[in-house]
Amino acid sequence: MASSDALLAPAPVGGARWRYRLRLALREPTTVIAVLMAALFAYLIVVPILSILADAATVQFGDERRTGGGEGGFTSYYLYRAFASPIAHDLFWEPLLNTLKVAFGAIAISLPVGGVLAWLIARTDMFGRRWFATALIVPYMLPAWTFALAWSTLFKNRTVGGQPGWFEAIGLTPPDWLAYGQVPITIILALHYTPFVILLFGSALRRFDSQLEDSARILGAPGWVVAVQIILPLMRPALLSAVLLIFAKCLGEFGVPYVLGLPVKFDVLATSLYRSIGSRQTGVAGVLAGAIMLIGVLAIMVDAYLAREARRFVTVGSKGSMNRLSRLKGLRWPAAGFAGVVFMLSVGLPLLTLALSTVMHQPGSFALSNFTLDYWIGQDLPTVAMRTGILLSPDLWQAAFNTISIVGIASICSGILGVLTGYVVVRTTIRPLAIFLRQVTFMPYLVPGIAFAAAYLSLFAVQRGPIPGLYGTTLILILALMADQMPYASRAGISAMMQLGKEPEEAAQIIGAGWFRRMTSIVIPIQKGSLVTGILLPFISGIKGLSLFVILAVPATDVLTTFSLRLVDYNYTQAANAVVLIIAGLAYGGTVLAQRLTRTNLAEGLGT
Repeated sequence: MASSDALLAPAPVGGARWRYRLRLALREPTTVIAVLMAALFAYLIVVPILSILADAATVQFGDERRTGGGEGGFTSYYLYRAFASPIAHDLFWEPLLNTLKVAFGAIAISLPVGGVLAWLIARTDMFGRRWFATALIVPYMLPAWTFALAWSTLFKNRTVGGQPGWFEAIGLTPPDWLAYGQVPITIILALHYTPFVILLFGSALRRFDSQLEDSARILGAPGWVVAVQIILPLMRPALLSAVLLIFAKCLGEFGVPYVLGLPVKFDVLATSLYRSIGSRQTGVAGVLAGAIMLIGVLAIMVDAYLAREARRFVTVGSKGSMNRLSRLKGLRWPAAGFAGVVFMLSVGLPLLTLALSTVMHQPGSFALSNFTLDYWIGQDLPTVAMRTGILLSPDLWQAAFNTISIVGIASICSGILGVLTGYVVVRTTIRPLAIFLRQVTFMPYLVPGIAFAAAYLSLFAVQRGPIPGLYGTTLILILALMADQMPYASRAGISAMMQLGKEPEEAAQIIGAGWFRRMTSIVIPIQKGSLVTGILLPFISGIKGLSLFVILAVPATDVLTTFSLRLVDYNYTQAANAVVLIIAGLAYGGTVLAQRLTRTNLAEGLGT
């Protein structure tokens, strides 16, 4: 009788319906978890960004006389100082111009080189194309400033102190424009980001129906007409996406300009922001960080728009589409030679240079007596601070321990939070909450790493309410790295949970299993692959990351990247190069391990 009364009862309307839905939602643990995670991510991601933007518009301690206001009051002084004052040229406009010159220069080199290589790998019968498909992606797996140190080892001249470069040592003095500044930075970034073009352009070419080319050739079109009037227009979205991603990456690049730009005062936006933080110009740093974020957000938004537009290009054929390889005939060996030269310049030569430099007493001398293992395992070395080889240095093992513990804890937390984010986004019945979690966990992807680090420094440098000042602790590094890597972890979790239906959980719920039991016995075992992915991807990125650590780490919390940068500053070239080789080995090994565990192949395209 009671059930029939419930069936006959009128359906709730208006506010009553919302209250009814809310009561139902609160019965699910998913809603409570979603609310807690929304609050956590709002504090870890949104609040730091708002904090540094607030710094740009409020009077900072010590600036009361300059601004004419009290500490914490509103001011436009920092905007004026960064954009319109007599020193604005050095603070913002020249670094912005240098950033644009380097970014567009890198794009101008990497686009044709990467485009040709992508076509050779994806659409021709070039010798060794399968091997090159993986080998040419290796620069993407290594830290960009690995190549900057290799360049400095070769071309360093007397402009700065310390050991000379190899060319200087044999009597050939490289000019400043070749040793430092725009030219080497542009070349290195172009070599480092060429894999982006190979991955994006090559992935699009694999889906391109070769029957379109065949039809044009049957109608008498020569090869260059097919390339210019058919392939390139259809590949335009992939090319533009590569351009914007490279631009966004160059915008936040810090390591390469730091090593090769600072000796000749060639500042980009990232190094100018670093200088402002170092000289305690907090307000100006807020303005610069905001400007970098704005440019990065615009670039990613344009890329997202182009990705949507790309769906209109029906280049992916149906079952009748073909992916026929073009026959190079007599050009097979020259094509393989070109790919081999690019591989040597982007991988072989830099790594070989770094490796040789670590076993040489004097740079550039290849006499057998000049080779030594002292810089790896030697003792009583004739240096002030490095008295032993790098492998016997306690500082190296402390930095390695910090790296493994900080990056490891942050990666495990990111992986677990990524799976939970995917779970609540897919399962929660409150749609606005799901949308907020999706958007807020993707937000760090829009903010360059060094600007995100500056935001964390702004929020956690001093005590705010019950939260003590965290600067100088490992906790701030773990929190910043965890938040910075959430875009990868959350996307891995969401995509995995969308493939898991509710039926297994509902069956367990019928027999009385609670939420925690369902998660540990059903969801996590099924989704262990995505959990591993969500942990490994942040771990690899964190191992070779520099931008976050260079702002937030102190000597006591040195990781391998900041330790090697400190060695560079002290002109211990061999030791710094040895540490970078260790980092490169860890990053490459981690990437290979991730591909094995997840049974994916980066060479087949991003996201596959």
